[in-house]
Amino acid sequence: MKTTCFTILFTLFALSSNAQVSVNVNVGSPPAWAPATPARTEYYYLPDIDSYYDIRTTEYIYVTKGKWIRSRSLPVAHRTYNPYKGRTIIINDYHGRSPYVNYRTHKVKYKGGKHAVVKGKHRGHGKGHAKGHGKGHDKH
Repeated sequence: MKTTCFTILFTLFALSSNAQVSVNVNVGSPPAWAPATPARTEYYYLPDIDSYYDIRTTEYIYVTKGKWIRSRSLPVAHRTYNPYKGRTIIINDYHGRSPYVNYRTHKVKYKGGKHAVVKGKHRGHGKGHAKGHGKGHDKH
């Protein structure tokens, strides 16, 4: 009987201590290399490699063999790409699962890009992060 009571108490203690364990995951937070985003932003466009980054799922979205692929890492073709040095465009005029439906527009709109505007600050090409030109954005 004492063994049974001990087992029950031990089990209850173990269950209660497991319930106190928590894991803090920053899903939906921008990666370290990206600029902070306005509320509800879901994607970045990376014009230097014609790809997107999904903030919520932490996946890159890029074309391989004519199909848009989602992956936690970039393909071998972009192995040398450094997101800290590349341009990052905040896309906040699209909400859904397929930001590439606007790919042709994004490709033309953000082509080249000698200069970018980030929260009112001027940054040169290859440095800093560009801000998209959707609703409420500065235009240059």
